Amino acid sequence: MVPAKDLRDLKGHARIDARSLAMYRAIAVKLRQSPELLAIAHDNLQRWSATAGRSQPYLDAWAELLKLPLEELFVVMVEDSEKMTAMRQAGPFAGVLSPKERWEIYDAFAGGASDTGGFDDRG
Repeated sequence: MVPAKDLRDLKGHARIDARSLAMYRAIAVKLRQSPELLAIAHDNLQRWSATAGRSQPYLDAWAELLKLPLEELFVVMVEDSEKMTAMRQAGPFAGVLSPKERWEIYDAFAGGASDTGGFDDRG
């Protein structure tokens, strides 16, 4: 993860991409502890594929990645590369992290209320 002092220097897409990578690192940790949570990703892919449109190539790529041995999947999903930065934008892991876990990461990257558009689902 980017050191806290450096988070203040990140702007725009760099901040969003760093936050996404931090989310995926947290997701990998949680999946390592509870591999059964991968069912959430499989269910999301199946449901989203029904209406994916232009996102379908990303969903298809995730379906292939989910076939990897777990440790290989964990390495790939947190890879700091242009390809995986794009892939994380259409990742199937919604629901793996709790709202509290997600907001801890959002808070670490917060630069002001505009980062969330005023929306707060910590409830």
